[in-house]
Amino acid sequence: MASLSPEAALALLKRGAEEILPEEELLEKLKEGRPLTVKLGADPTRPDLHLGHAVVLRKMRQFQELGHRVVLIIGDFTGMIGDPSGRSKTRPPLTLEETRENARSYVEQAGKILRQEPHLFELRYNSEWLEGLTFKEVIRLTSLMTVAQMLE
Repeated sequence: MASLSPEAALALLKRGAEEILPEEELLEKLKEGRPLTVKLGADPTRPDLHLGHAVVLRKMRQFQELGHRVVLIIGDFTGMIGDPSGRSKTRPPLTLEETRENARSYVEQAGKILRQEPHLFELRYNSEWLEGLTFKEVIRLTSLMTVAQMLE
C-alpha cells in the first residue's frame, strides 16, 4: 500500500469526484489498511471506449497507485442484447464473437491507463457466470426485483 494516511488517500480519491457514497465507509475501509477491490463493468457494444470511460479508468488508476486492485468486467454476454441504455432506439444485437472482438479493443485501450500487474488488475467476462444460466434460474433471479428496478 502507498504510504499515505487514510485521510490523505481519501482526499486524493475525492479529487474530481462529485460525491463518494458512502464516504465514511470508504474511509473506514482505508483505515483497515487492506487492499480494496474496485470494479468497473462495460458492455463492448462498440469497438472503442469513449471519453467517459477514461474518467473512470483514471480514478481506478488512482486506486491502483494506492495499492488497491481493480477488476474490469467486460459485459460480453450482456453486450449481445442490444439494450437502449438511455438512447431513443435499441442498439442492434451483436454476436458473442462481435462483443469479444470489441472487448479485446477495450482491454487494449484500458491498458493504456490501468496497470495490469496481476496483484493490481483482474479481467473478467460476464459470460463466465451468465452464459450457463438456465431459464429457470433467470426466472428465479427476476423474481427478486421489481420491473421498475430492472428498468433503472
